[in-house]
Amino acid sequence: MKHKKTKGFFRAHKLICLVFLIFIYLITGATVPFMRFPELRPETVGDFEASAFRKGTPGVDRAALLETNESAWEERIRLMARARERIVLSTFDMRPGESTMDILAMLLNRADKGVQVRILVDGFSGAVRMEGRSLFYALSSHPNVEIRIYNPMNLLFPWKLEGRMHDKYVIVDDEAYILGGRNTFDYFIGTYTDKNVSRDREVLIYNTKPGSPETSLCELEAYFEQVWNLEVCRPFHNNEDLAKKESVKEQRALLEERYEQLAKKAPKLFDPEWDYEQHTYEAGSIRLISNPTGIYAKEPVVFYKLVQLMKEAGERVVIQSPYVVLNSYMCQELTMLKETVPDVKILLNSVENGDNFVASSDYLRNKDRILDTGIPLYEYDGGISNHAKSILIDSDLSVIGSYNLDLRSSYLDTELMLVVESRELNRELEGYMKEMETDSRRVLPDGNYEVPEHITVEEVPYWKRAAWGVVGFLLQPFRMLI
Repeated sequence: MKHKKTKGFFRAHKLICLVFLIFIYLITGATVPFMRFPELRPETVGDFEASAFRKGTPGVDRAALLETNESAWEERIRLMARARERIVLSTFDMRPGESTMDILAMLLNRADKGVQVRILVDGFSGAVRMEGRSLFYALSSHPNVEIRIYNPMNLLFPWKLEGRMHDKYVIVDDEAYILGGRNTFDYFIGTYTDKNVSRDREVLIYNTKPGSPETSLCELEAYFEQVWNLEVCRPFHNNEDLAKKESVKEQRALLEERYEQLAKKAPKLFDPEWDYEQHTYEAGSIRLISNPTGIYAKEPVVFYKLVQLMKEAGERVVIQSPYVVLNSYMCQELTMLKETVPDVKILLNSVENGDNFVASSDYLRNKDRILDTGIPLYEYDGGISNHAKSILIDSDLSVIGSYNLDLRSSYLDTELMLVVESRELNRELEGYMKEMETDSRRVLPDGNYEVPEHITVEEVPYWKRAAWGVVGFLLQPFRMLI
């Protein structure tokens, strides 16, 4: 009897050791390759020309801001309804939900009409949100639809797990595209819920001369083709035989019915006479800034180019990011920015208002280093987390996209930021940022706050503040993943 108990003990001990070794393998593999921050290559530094972002005369593209989740929903439906040749949808995160059903219904209908649809989704979302769901198979099984997954998750190769595609955009024919920070589900798109939402921002670019090589749409489409054809992008159940499954047939029928409901619910969005020129601003230069597209640690191209562009400002710079996580190089560059352009400020969520627990933990631990850059910080307390990533430069340049002012966006993820030369767009964006600043607390140099009278800071339980402190401490060796 004693012998059996001893054998049982050793078996349990071996199992525990095995689980522990697997855990160490996964953690080590997923973090060690990213411990070192790559430095900028001379080619990257030499490739930047600030003059390329201004031309001073109108171009073929016009621009409009999509500031509300409702406008994001409307313009996706309106643009897709106009598609005649092709639609491209690239997103970091796509989840089942009401707005997703609407978008997929539009895509399926267009595919039925002969439009070629290509969808590119990050590997994390593909594995967690899409795998095994007949809703997405209803699209992937269509002969005119192809879905690919960027870097599918595979626990056997943990050193590949952190390579994420953070781009978010929609391209329709040669006519227009939408680019910004919104993921594809109800939290960011539509008005189906008011309990769990986030504010965000995108820019719509309308090409007045389809087929013209001067449109910025060509640059974005070339970027998409580059990522689409990477070896790490794999097909997602692009199998027409799936269409024979009953569950897939049911989802297809639901999407077809959904399309009919949309057409009745919002007929104005299906109006082919809608004039985008009347609803967009004149724009000059429109240029894309992007990170390298591989899955391993990257040189901080987007951060570097944005800072260099901001340093050219003659009047002011306003940076908006959901959260701020910096290393010493980024702090140094922002300090130099403040010395070059005295009127600089950063708008971000307060930890009470934000929705990223990990980033908040790091911000609280390292806030003093950020304040040492000399740039004033304004913590937004508007009650709804703000996910927008934008920059105002002087009175003519607006920068909008997916890039967060943090280490992950700088060194790990693919990222896109669009630089638009337009005084009218800049003026509108300035208005939204001023509204945000009005509902923000200014962080004073000593770490205390200047609080407007109308702001009521949300009460945070003691356990959560304690958790922020513990997590902030424990994650310091792994900050590059934040």
